[in-house]
Amino acid sequence: MTPVPSQKSGLAAFVLWLLCFGGVCGLHRFYLGRFWSGLLWLVTFGLLGIGQLVDLFLLRSMTRAENNERRLDAIYATRMTR
Repeated sequence: MTPVPSQKSGLAAFVLWLLCFGGVCGLHRFYLGRFWSGLLWLVTFGLLGIGQLVDLFLLRSMTRAENNERRLDAIYATRMTR
């Protein structure tokens, strides 16, 4: 039986996305494991707001992709230990 890794929350990612209105952009990308683009968003204020707006529509798929990657990593690690 493969252990189930912890899942990233779409709600938490959205709350972190909302922090852009407080002047801190890109935290949702750090949360979802996208360090370099998170750093770019942080420095450029979410690509001057345009990237931040696009991320609003991509947030669900980014969360799903991160959770799928975590599941695959867990399956791979389990198979390598056998």
